[in-house]
Amino acid sequence: MIKSNLAKYTGIAVLCLMTLSGCSQKTTKGFPYALPAEKPNRPLSLAMERSYDKYGATPQDNELYTQFKYTELKGFDYNGHDGTISRRDPSKIIYKNGKYYVWYTYRNTSTSPKGAAKANDTIPSADWDLSEIWYATSKDGFTWEEQGVAVPRPPKPAVGWRSVTTTDILEWKGKYYLYYQGFLEISGKKGDDCPVAVSYADSPDGPWTPHNEIVIPNGAPGEWDQYSIHDPYPIVYKGKIYLYYKSDANGKPNYIRMQGLATADNPLGPFTKHPLNPVIGSGHETTMFPFKDGIAALVIRDGNEHNTIQFAKDGVNFDVAANVEFMPDAAGPFIPDAYTDTKDGRGITWGLSHFTTVNGWGTNHAVLARFDCDLSQDVNDPNMKKNHVYLRPEFFYKMGLTGQQKKRIAEETKKLSK
Repeated sequence: MIKSNLAKYTGIAVLCLMTLSGCSQKTTKGFPYALPAEKPNRPLSLAMERSYDKYGATPQDNELYTQFKYTELKGFDYNGHDGTISRRDPSKIIYKNGKYYVWYTYRNTSTSPKGAAKANDTIPSADWDLSEIWYATSKDGFTWEEQGVAVPRPPKPAVGWRSVTTTDILEWKGKYYLYYQGFLEISGKKGDDCPVAVSYADSPDGPWTPHNEIVIPNGAPGEWDQYSIHDPYPIVYKGKIYLYYKSDANGKPNYIRMQGLATADNPLGPFTKHPLNPVIGSGHETTMFPFKDGIAALVIRDGNEHNTIQFAKDGVNFDVAANVEFMPDAAGPFIPDAYTDTKDGRGITWGLSHFTTVNGWGTNHAVLARFDCDLSQDVNDPNMKKNHVYLRPEFFYKMGLTGQQKKRIAEETKKLSK
């Protein structure tokens, strides 16, 4: 009896060893149900390699993943939303004198935009045409008090005589600098001639003195930024001023909006464009912030990598860090360490953005709004890390077929019935 049991157990042991030996040659055990926090030591698909190498095991583990939440602001009047008043493209937000400051493109015209062909000295061609740079302050970031003009349109032929728009703020060695696009023609005539200009002040309340020189010119003929330098966006990084910008390349009808970088040791220049420009091949506006030992960027709307948050340890070579939903347009975040040349950027949790074509193209104008998020090392908000936003069917039905598309489908159906 003892011998028979011994033989029985020996056979089982041999069978187990044979099975284990087979397993060493061919993996039969599936990927674990409980997702490992660290990258497992096993063969992985490219998708799972990316999950661990670029993003983190889950979105909740990714510090550069977030949802965005929006709040309507108080304190701004839009003249019944008839299209004559517009506020758009907010700057970064700074905190000084016990309050928050923001600068933005402000248009107050007799009519809503009517297109380049109908535009004149009083009728705007586009939402940003015939605009000035205004500013507002707030104690809480939700209710704002408009303070008035910061940078008016200068007399012709100075840079910006047609419109000054899309500003951003730099604090450098106790002084303040507003960079902005200076339009030299009616927007929409060709590629928007609007090189970067700058004004400076000793206080965020001004008065602002124009530098009266172009600080970042358009590119040479044939280069990607030959027609426009848009959305100047400065931060301090590695002891220098890193000023990011976007331009429209490739021409109509398939513009490709990409982002470049110019650096300087002085806010008034000279600025040197980076030889690897464009440094981001997607995006519609510029929104960067220091994060850990590098620079993070919100990349919205346009290009192959739209709706992503990207990161570059050197501020130049950006890679996708997260895919996100409902990103803020033209985001101007509150970044306390934007100008400190930090080596450990803390990230962002809120800012202002804009919504455009509020009532459609007939009364085309934009409004400012607040966005909140969790892209911060100092905040852990699980509500901001959810994977999905539920939308009612009506949201999708609004993105219906055009008349031309319906006609094409009807013709295709008609052909099938023959």
